[in-house]
Amino acid sequence: MEKTLMLCIICLAIMGCNSGESKLNIENENFSQTEKETGMQSKYIRPFKIELPTIGLLMYNGVLQGEVIATSDVFAKLDKDGKQLFNVIAIAETEKPIVTEEGMKFVPDYTFDNCPKLTALFVPSAYDMHAQVNNENIIDFIRNKNQETEYIVSNCAGAQLIGKSGIADGHKIVTWIGGGEQLQKDYPNLKVQNDTLITFVEDGKFSSSNGNLASYIAALNLLEKMTSPEHREFVETYLYLDQLQNWTE
Repeated sequence: MEKTLMLCIICLAIMGCNSGESKLNIENENFSQTEKETGMQSKYIRPFKIELPTIGLLMYNGVLQGEVIATSDVFAKLDKDGKQLFNVIAIAETEKPIVTEEGMKFVPDYTFDNCPKLTALFVPSAYDMHAQVNNENIIDFIRNKNQETEYIVSNCAGAQLIGKSGIADGHKIVTWIGGGEQLQKDYPNLKVQNDTLITFVEDGKFSSSNGNLASYIAALNLLEKMTSPEHREFVETYLYLDQLQNWTE
């Protein structure tokens, strides 16, 4: 009887150890999976390298996300040797996620208060620019960054923010197709170009485009100025832009 009882205790102890070991293995497996997921996330985070030029992408609620993506698409590409050439950062008035016109949520990297020094600032558009044009914080941010940047780029109705800021008075600018006449009335000191004929224009440190897919033209033009024609061609090939130009048989 005693032998039987002792055998039962030993069996229970063994089962308990095995059960604990199984639980430990499951926990370790889950932890390992979490580490894998974390590793996968950090894999895509580009480090901010202070020695590199910094490209700032202005964002706000209602922004046309394609105009933000176009710039990041061009400048975030590594070179043919896999080397990072730029810091590409998204900036908004606060750290809260912004909601694009298309309904996606974007999380800014920096706010107006902690934004690092920029080499270039890209100013995108929205379908309704009233709130942005009348937001003095946005206008002041553009004015302040103009003092340190080498380049300012607007796409589509982002030209209205440039006009309101006054930083490009006396310079050529283009806006969305059909918006030039009103832009000229609102900001007579700008040299507004014929948007039905001109897709992209550059004047000194300022450049602008009709927006939407033309935002790629603005980004690629500046990319070439900041790198080389060879790197621009590499990025264009990477983006399959040649396929867009020759997509029919």
